[in-house]
Amino acid sequence: MTGGRLRTKAQSPDGYRALAGLTRAGHPDHALAEIVKLRASRLNNCRHCVEVHTEAGRRVGLDDEHIAATADWEASGRFDPRECAALALTDLLTRTETLARAGDVGAAPVWEAADAAFPGDELVQLVLTIAGINTWNRMMIAEAVAADG
Repeated sequence: MTGGRLRTKAQSPDGYRALAGLTRAGHPDHALAEIVKLRASRLNNCRHCVEVHTEAGRRVGLDDEHIAATADWEASGRFDPRECAALALTDLLTRTETLARAGDVGAAPVWEAADAAFPGDELVQLVLTIAGINTWNRMMIAEAVAADG
């Protein structure tokens, strides 16, 4: 460790490759994945990842209003039911105060909506996307990667 921060790619190439593999196992709908990644990155206050996924979102066709709406998706009215299900699950699995209760009966409507919107393997791919971005957020924060702007 230099300067009190990590350099994961250099210090643990196997760990870095494993995390990259988790990312590749995520949801194949790139626009949806970027919406989820933006939302989790906002919740985790990872400015670097917000910038990265803002640009990635634009590359997959998201407009600036859609990108900005990830900050308050429930009030925005900009997301379709499938995206809302993904965002609700992202909130549930990202916010530490709800994560511990993700298996509780009160979380059932979120899981039911996600299950209905993401049939077959899609739900696990979505959960992998959420888990992956949460891990990347934490790694970027731990490494003190600064936002470019």
